Amino acid sequence: MNSLTQLHLEIAEEVHRILKWWRFHAPDTVHGGFVGEIDQFNVPNHLADKGSVLNARILWTFSAVYRKFGHPEDLALANRAFEYLLTYFYDATYSGIYWKLKPNGDVSNDRKQIYAIAFAIYGLSEYYKITGDQKALDAAITLYQSIEHYSRDFDLGGYHEAYSREWKLIDDLRLSEKDRNDPKTMNTHLHIIEAYANLYQIWKEPHLKQAIQDLLETFEKRILQPSNHLALFFDTAWNCTSYAISYGHDIEAAWLLHECAHILQDGDLEKKWQAKAILIADAAVEGIQSDGSLIHEYNPELDHQDKHREWWVSAEGMVGFLNAYQWTKDSTYLEKVYRLWDYIKHHLLDHEHGEWYWGILEDQSRMNMYTMGLWKCPYHNVRACLEVMDRIEKMS
Repeated sequence: MNSLTQLHLEIAEEVHRILKWWRFHAPDTVHGGFVGEIDQFNVPNHLADKGSVLNARILWTFSAVYRKFGHPEDLALANRAFEYLLTYFYDATYSGIYWKLKPNGDVSNDRKQIYAIAFAIYGLSEYYKITGDQKALDAAITLYQSIEHYSRDFDLGGYHEAYSREWKLIDDLRLSEKDRNDPKTMNTHLHIIEAYANLYQIWKEPHLKQAIQDLLETFEKRILQPSNHLALFFDTAWNCTSYAISYGHDIEAAWLLHECAHILQDGDLEKKWQAKAILIADAAVEGIQSDGSLIHEYNPELDHQDKHREWWVSAEGMVGFLNAYQWTKDSTYLEKVYRLWDYIKHHLLDHEHGEWYWGILEDQSRMNMYTMGLWKCPYHNVRACLEVMDRIEKMS
């Protein structure tokens, strides 16, 4: 790889290869919507629950690619995702999004996870961009208002994690079993601001703008550490409860927070987060290995590196380092993008079954995980392809 032109060509080919897999395999032709899980050999599990995060991300993905490429089949899948989300996942009684559904669309888990509601706002906003459907905008606004009313901590800042269907705080706040059970997390706040910024592009509401500004301040003063890594878990008063470093979240936040500041069209704020984007990207460089890959995590308290490589970390790495190159013209960042893409091509692309493998273990064996499911979706790798293409086009 020796040119942005070649990178653009290869990434454009790859995004269409990914989309081909999702168009063919993801729709649930039995119950409607999309299959809850498909294994690494493309065998669907028709007994698997359907996750709200997966479905919201599918809605965002096919809306975004239709906006980019204009293919009718992508609009059809965006329509399918929108109708299913609003019909089955959306709680019209109490507002919010159900966490999981049974394969037939009945509610399996009615908890209100703010992370999932944020992704619904993200997807609905993107869908509105391509259709102008007022139902999508109305639903996105209602979900935003619910987060602000129930989840926002106006005393100490930020947002709480999870609620019952009736919006009562629950004891188990975790996104997954591997997470800490803490009342505030970096991950949820990152995706709230991502969703709010996408909503702001179509709904210039002053309170929404202020919420985005407040979130940027929360990242600056609470979440971003002196090391320029992002802390992951906090108590209610924003005391850090874990010093683990997630290189994937670092590099994702590097470009995403900068993008949110840009969307607000505040020159001083954008300049501040442009500088911080470079600092965060430099901190994430600590996770790059000799083969160009970006490892998962580092726990300084145990002095332990988790050296497996996940698909989404590699995808976000390309965008984060390309963003740093855009604003510095420092070729060392571009070299990191090239090497990450080279690693992805040789280790993460599944040329036999399609899509990307979940990841690679430290011993270079593949992780035995599903290709589509609660956490494996077309959002990270498709978005990375779109971001890389758009940025190269702007630099041309």
